[in-house]
Amino acid sequence: MVAVLDRAAAERFPDRVLAFDEFGPLGIRPTAGSCWAKEGKPNRLPATYRRTHGVTYFHGCYSVGDDRLWGVNRRRKGTANTLAALKSIRAARPDGAPIYIILDNLSAYTGAGIRRWAKKNKAELCFTPTYASWANPIEAHFGPLRQFTLANSHHRSHPAQTQALHRYLRRRNTNARHPDVLAAQRKERARIRSEKGIRWSGRPLNPAA
Repeated sequence: MVAVLDRAAAERFPDRVLAFDEFGPLGIRPTAGSCWAKEGKPNRLPATYRRTHGVTYFHGCYSVGDDRLWGVNRRRKGTANTLAALKSIRAARPDGAPIYIILDNLSAYTGAGIRRWAKKNKAELCFTPTYASWANPIEAHFGPLRQFTLANSHHRSHPAQTQALHRYLRRRNTNARHPDVLAAQRKERARIRSEKGIRWSGRPLNPAA
């Protein structure tokens, strides 16, 4: 079942609005960032010449009403892993009432199998328009995820990187209104708006445009 998310319904039943997206690819390499360092002794970014660990993708899920973020790392994209994430979203609302899932219109998300599952499980798939993934509310939360787990990091393996991601998710959901988290979300929203050149309401940033 495919639907356009009605704003009035979203405001009336925010606990029924959830979002899904992928974050990645995530490689094993030193990542630049900012940190405290002794004066005159900067934290050097080591070089990497051989990257043999491959990549993973974080399949993220977000509850708008609860302001809760969760997800899992996968070795690859695909319909099967997408469906597993959507099932975890449905499990977050086990009462069987209809839910609205916002997601991009990638081919891996629009297959017949996913549509059949959505219809059977009362999940209305609300696809964002082409080249408008910024309209997905989960996007603003990937900025803090990147800032607090990947920036200034040098994870030695994918399990270590995954543990860091899950530590952040637990801390973030416990402290969702922390000023640092909110500031990082605002920064990411501003970055997305500047890239797309429009506000969340759809109005141009430049009235003369």
